[in-house]
Amino acid sequence: MRLISICPSNTELAVYLGLKDYLVALDDFSDWPADISHLPRLGPDLSINMDLLETFKPDLVLASLSVPGMEKNVDELKKRNIPHIVFNPQSFNDIAENLISLGKITGKEKETSHAIEHYQQTLSTYKEIAKKIQHPKSVYFEWWPNPIFTPGKINWLTELCQLAGAKNVFDDVELASVKTTWEDVHRRDPEHICLSWVGVKQSRMKREHVLKRNEASNLRAVQNGHIHLLEEALFCRPSPRLLIGLQKLAYILHPDMFPPPTKD
Repeated sequence: MRLISICPSNTELAVYLGLKDYLVALDDFSDWPADISHLPRLGPDLSINMDLLETFKPDLVLASLSVPGMEKNVDELKKRNIPHIVFNPQSFNDIAENLISLGKITGKEKETSHAIEHYQQTLSTYKEIAKKIQHPKSVYFEWWPNPIFTPGKINWLTELCQLAGAKNVFDDVELASVKTTWEDVHRRDPEHICLSWVGVKQSRMKREHVLKRNEASNLRAVQNGHIHLLEEALFCRPSPRLLIGLQKLAYILHPDMFPPPTKD
């Protein structure tokens, strides 16, 4: 079966199910695991070259609506009658359902069953530990700095925070992604600030980006040195690799309660 993935999270879903050798082309941003680097590229996930994609004669294209702007990819796939499946996960359960759907359509039910078992077992372990934490840490996640975007209630990062013994300070907003202001963040006064800017390498984020903001020194997170620079790939992509992000954040926040993270 000839598979094409046109966003990083879908590539990671396929690899998680043992479908790596079925992939024949990818979007430019799919970068995990390292040994897919040789595969042909079709452009950025928001600007896929559909003419080039068609030349690979895919049996199935893994499309996504997880990032605003990807709708045009789906519209073009429909227009050209290219076989495809569309994922739009907002929770850990949604990701599990996507894995099941992909496993069924590719005939990998047995592999999917084993993968889902491991996936759910990890979530259950962290859920049980989180229940024992009496004082969850308040956390502010920043997806983009200007204008500021942060995950709201309907998002996997809010759930990830809960599993890590924490509370997203924007979990009162009934949205997946919230456009807000630094003044609003400041008012909520989080204990921890987590920078994980979409599409930006960890090395390009600096704590100074927060420290230079208006009255940042008054925040508890700043006063206690709790500004964390996190890998975008482990927190901003709705794939099973979020489990590694969960392990990392949980250990940062509660090293006395959670085990050290496993390797990705």
